[in-house]
Amino acid sequence: MRVLSNIAGRAVLLVDETAVRWLTRLGEGEAACAGEIVLFRRLALACVAALVAVPAAFTLVLTPALALPVGAALVLSLFLLVVAAVFALPRPAAAPNAGPLPEDVAFDACPGLSLVLDAQGQVVKTGGRDRDAFPANLGDAAGHSLAEIVHVSDRIGFVQAFDALRRGAASAAADIRIERPFSAAGRQFLPVRLDMTAIRDGEGELVSVFAQARDLSEEERLRSEAAAHVAEARSAHEAKSRFLAAVSHELRTPLNAILGFSDVLAGEYFGKLENDRQREYVGLIRQSGAHLLSVVNTMLDMSKIEAGRYELIAEPFAVAEAMETCRAMLDLSAREKGITLTSRASRGLGEIVADRRALQQILINLTGNAIKFTEAGGVVSIDAVLSGDNVVISVSDTGIGIAAEKLEFIGQPFMQVENAYTRSYEGTGLGLSLVKGLVALHGGRFAIASRPGEGTVVTVSLPADGSGVAGRLEETREEKIEFPPRLRKPRQTAMTDEQDFTDARAEAKIA
Repeated sequence: MRVLSNIAGRAVLLVDETAVRWLTRLGEGEAACAGEIVLFRRLALACVAALVAVPAAFTLVLTPALALPVGAALVLSLFLLVVAAVFALPRPAAAPNAGPLPEDVAFDACPGLSLVLDAQGQVVKTGGRDRDAFPANLGDAAGHSLAEIVHVSDRIGFVQAFDALRRGAASAAADIRIERPFSAAGRQFLPVRLDMTAIRDGEGELVSVFAQARDLSEEERLRSEAAAHVAEARSAHEAKSRFLAAVSHELRTPLNAILGFSDVLAGEYFGKLENDRQREYVGLIRQSGAHLLSVVNTMLDMSKIEAGRYELIAEPFAVAEAMETCRAMLDLSAREKGITLTSRASRGLGEIVADRRALQQILINLTGNAIKFTEAGGVVSIDAVLSGDNVVISVSDTGIGIAAEKLEFIGQPFMQVENAYTRSYEGTGLGLSLVKGLVALHGGRFAIASRPGEGTVVTVSLPADGSGVAGRLEETREEKIEFPPRLRKPRQTAMTDEQDFTDARAEAKIA
């Protein structure tokens, strides 16, 4: 029994392998359909059974010698005809596996909310990766007009963008608001950016519109925070300017009294001082008061420049005389440090039109800084030449220099190159800031170049005819600025920083 079972199994396997080879040759592929293999197996078994039954039936009418070949030939012929008819004739294609179309998958995978609109703005289809994050009236808007869902105030913008697509535009965008359901916080609206792309037929007519909606809530929040920070910075800037102006005004009165009384004591107008120690202390009081008054005046000048109330009085004067005055004022301090201070002006320089006091302040600040940061045995030079319509003044030294990464901070108020805990030079960091402001008021240019250990060159270029001053005076006559500045009228100082001899014009407000 087991032997017969094995023989039957081998026979079935042989039939299946034959069917697979045949179906493969017929173009069914390497993996033939299981149903067709079963059908072939049944036909093969029927053929074997017919090979026994048909010849036996023919023996009733024919001799056995003739019935066997005729019956076998007839069965085999019928088998071949049936197989050919079943497998050669066209058969219905197998139904593909049910699944979403690729375009539907891409539509639902788009970020935000995806919409398909017809040519009249009616929503045909909705989808998108973040569909559930949008209000239900927009996510389930199929069959409704999108314009009716948009906030009333934003409908004009949406209609204009949609009309641009009708008139031939390939794409258009509109910022709209969508009403949210009632909540504990009340009725609110969701800000949405709607990007629309036109889909046209062969003749260029608008067939439909693909729209992608993105939630702008986070961008709106960041924009509001940025506006609040800007307003806060402006308010702090104006408060700082107002504070500096008020403090400067309040300090000048007692400082003038300190200087006046110290001069009286030093001159011994009301009696002799008893010893040299008292005279030394009075001198130190006078020196410290003068230094503090200089700082206060600098702060006041900076406040005026930032508030647009620094007044320039343009007049013709000789640059060489201003340079020599500066050299004479600072020559003693330079000699005490063992520094050579020189002043040179090119021939034919003549007179320029500018504010003499402001130019004198520029020269004193630059030269004082050069002396401060130059060691004994160094040289500080003040040079002036005429270049076209501008006078170029440069102050150079052989001092400690400035690192390249620090140059961009030079000229900012209260900014010093050295660390506040390790610096070895005094100062408030307002000198160069005041210089840049005064240069800007003249319509000039400021540049600085330096190398550590080699020295620094500061260059100031001013219009020789005073055109920069005159032009800015004309601009500021149209609008008067209150000083000290008020918080209700925030202003910004328009000045262009320039490093490494750039040529950009510096801007400032003058009154």
